Amino acid sequence: MTEPRDHKIRRLKMRSMRRGIKEMDLILQRFAEANLDAMSDADLALYDAMLSENDHDLYQWVTGQVETPDTYSEMISGIADQLPQVRS
Repeated sequence: MTEPRDHKIRRLKMRSMRRGIKEMDLILQRFAEANLDAMSDADLALYDAMLSENDHDLYQWVTGQVETPDTYSEMISGIADQLPQVRS
């Protein structure tokens, strides 16, 4: 059975805000609220797969500490671009 699009988006938003580490809760919740409704079905499937990755890996990819795997590079770039800029 195929999951209805609105159910999938609600599920992904919930998974985005209930992660293993608080930093990723904040980052992904903000991204999900701003972007999931407008994503294509293919992008939603990729985002769903990305949420299965380890939080520490995701955090390192988003913050540029470690190179992002090609599969997720465009999506991670989009997430990183939406992070608030820190002023020194």
